[in-house]
Amino acid sequence: MMMTSAENLAVFQSLSDLTGEMREAAQGSEWDRLAGLERRCAALVAQLESAEAVRLPQDMQRQKVELIHKILADDAAIREYTEPWIRQVQALLGTASRSRCVRQAYESGAWNF
Repeated sequence: MMMTSAENLAVFQSLSDLTGEMREAAQGSEWDRLAGLERRCAALVAQLESAEAVRLPQDMQRQKVELIHKILADDAAIREYTEPWIRQVQALLGTASRSRCVRQAYESGAWNF
């Protein structure tokens, strides 16, 4: 797929806007909204990956770099909000898994002497 310089920069602007929204969603613990925004972001990344490389004029290249820095800063902030929640979910799943193993052991009669 061929993309003009303006289209390429517009996709990076959209990515930057989306990561900003994702940052707000993560900050507000809006996990469903975050997942939806992440899917939209992935679609834009796929669009960039399928496009041929575009050589941007210097001023547009500078704008693209600024957008990438903002996207990376948003990504770091999103991780700060999501990683504690992910650890909590993993702990809950681990507890549920151990409980299921104990219940299965008792139900199987393994503990009947």
